[in-house]
Amino acid sequence: MLDVPYELVEHVSWLIHARRQELKSPWRRLGCFKQALLTLAHLRKNETFAQVGAGFGVSEATAWRYVDETLDVLAAWAPGLREALVGLGEGDFVVVDGTLIPTDRIRADEPYYSQKHRKHGMNVQVVARPDGTPLWFSRALPGRTHDLTAARAHDIVQTCLTRQILILADRAYQGAGATVRTPYYGHRELPEHYKRFNRVHARLRAPGERAFARLKTWHILRRARCSTNRISRIVQAVHTLLTCSYSG
Repeated sequence: MLDVPYELVEHVSWLIHARRQELKSPWRRLGCFKQALLTLAHLRKNETFAQVGAGFGVSEATAWRYVDETLDVLAAWAPGLREALVGLGEGDFVVVDGTLIPTDRIRADEPYYSQKHRKHGMNVQVVARPDGTPLWFSRALPGRTHDLTAARAHDIVQTCLTRQILILADRAYQGAGATVRTPYYGHRELPEHYKRFNRVHARLRAPGERAFARLKTWHILRRARCSTNRISRIVQAVHTLLTCSYSG
């Protein structure tokens, strides 16, 4: 069983059909609908290419090609940061947070080892609406990258400043300045008005953090077995699928 809406499979199959027409390559071993199903099974359930290939009666290599092609199609529809923020401006706020996409790596791969999470992976940043709807996911950086460093590298802070969009973020982004608001903290007892600020901040930020929970309903992003070079494209493809789900 694949727990995705039929309409989503149908939408992906139409995108694949358009790509085949563009390439003038209409015939394949599997039709567009089954190629969409195969890819979604791989992404949703994190099944190997051998497993999904066997399930659809194609070789492991063919399954890899189908998934790779579909990832390209889906990732091409993922918005850039400025495009994602269209319609937002002064008086609006977004939630910015980072997560680790775990990978199968050994401790010797130092750039990918996150001391914070105690595991190897890739750092991905999200910009989300206050209700948790993801607006934009960043490309993946090595897991040891600090969240604030990643946010600056992706130009999130400056882009939101230009539009006067308020950013709510956790303590990892302390020192970002601009329009970024983080909780107060200290070793001594905080004044009452700081505590009130922290409570309001946490209440406003909490729904926005659901964006990563939604991202990781696609099990391939709970532990990626692929090359780290492919993770950015997978995240972009999944973002497109999430956007299709919302619009549906």
